[in-house]
Amino acid sequence: MLFAYTEASQRALDGLRDLSMLKWYAVPLFGLVVYTYIKEIKQARATGNWDPILAALVLFGCDFFNETWNGWVFHLSRRSAVWTTPGDTAYRVMVGWNIEIIFIFLLFGLAYYHSLLPEKGQKILGLPNRWFFALFYAVVAVVVEVILNAADLLVWEYPWWYRSFGGVWLIFILGYFYWFAAINLMLDMKSMRKKLAFTGAIYAVPVFMNLLAAILGWRY
Repeated sequence: MLFAYTEASQRALDGLRDLSMLKWYAVPLFGLVVYTYIKEIKQARATGNWDPILAALVLFGCDFFNETWNGWVFHLSRRSAVWTTPGDTAYRVMVGWNIEIIFIFLLFGLAYYHSLLPEKGQKILGLPNRWFFALFYAVVAVVVEVILNAADLLVWEYPWWYRSFGGVWLIFILGYFYWFAAINLMLDMKSMRKKLAFTGAIYAVPVFMNLLAAILGWRY
């Protein structure tokens, strides 16, 4: 059966994992991420609180999972992923994932964690502050995604994704909100062993999916 890729999919495949596409601005962005994590690790070692790092890893693991199942849709549909990122980039990792997205989501979990109020029970506008900020950051992410879509930097292919329930609710729920729900679940765990096991499980699924796809020779 032949693949009949959309025009956006063809553009997303152009330069896929091609190191000749690298651009210099990726270097300072990488440095910013490294610097941020070094400071967070230094603080965690001093305080014994590793929750900020784990929150960042949970969110990024959820993004890794999303990009992986999106790649599976790309291959199995033989047409298009649910979303593609065909625009200019310093490095295209998958058809819907580039290095710029990776860098921002490596930091996004830290931003969420450090927005939380000291007391779990504290409320904002009547909502527990964790869920207020989960809603807030998910909405911000969707707004940014809508802007990127309007700029043709992020292409949505299937109407059921961006027109679901009369709007972008699937993008809100499956694209972002559950990331912060996962962080909140991790933060409520009492032991470091449980937190590490939970975080590891999030990564185990996409790692297995990508290894299987590589063995089968899939390209996404």
